[in-house]
Amino acid sequence: LQQMFNAVDVAVVGRFASSTAQAAVGGNGALINLLLNLFIGISVGANVVIAKYIGQGRTNKIKGAVHTAMLIAVLSGIILLFLGISVAKPILELMGTPYDVIDQAVVYLRIYFAGMPFIMVYNFGASILRSIGDTKKPLYCLLVSGVINVALNLFLVIVCDLGVAGVAIATVTANAISASMIIFFLIHADETIRLDIKKLSLNKDEVINIVKIG
Repeated sequence: LQQMFNAVDVAVVGRFASSTAQAAVGGNGALINLLLNLFIGISVGANVVIAKYIGQGRTNKIKGAVHTAMLIAVLSGIILLFLGISVAKPILELMGTPYDVIDQAVVYLRIYFAGMPFIMVYNFGASILRSIGDTKKPLYCLLVSGVINVALNLFLVIVCDLGVAGVAIATVTANAISASMIIFFLIHADETIRLDIKKLSLNKDEVINIVKIG
């Protein structure tokens, strides 16, 4: 479903904008899929670590791992935001993006990278919920944000005539909504994995465990 966000963006600009816009958005597909798979892989580390502590009944360790995982998500998302915006054009040039579409492709990728904190928060938050066997709530988040992404794509491209920037903004907004929903679920989750924003902290051992497993 996350990978479909980019596919929907391609479809909308291809139908209601131009072939150049379609090529610009579609040219980012391989990179975006690579990034999503990487983040999902890293977030699995949080899932494994927390699930292990739950199985062992180590309550204090569970809370530390949950808050460490979410802080990793936020910090890494912010780092990727600034890094991605800075290197968007060089990356696309290395990928051999055609000259006539690279400017629009850079616009799309930079706006997409602006949503990296939301993507990271969603993926890590979803992994935390899945560590207690809750696979429904993460799916609900993606379904809701997917519908919103489609609706915003159509509005920003057809009504506002924003083209490539419009579908990118729609995707970032949809990711922000899925991240907000996952945080809401975690704040109101079972005491075992309940998130307290004020208690976010980095535990060195947990960071190593999460990254190593991911």
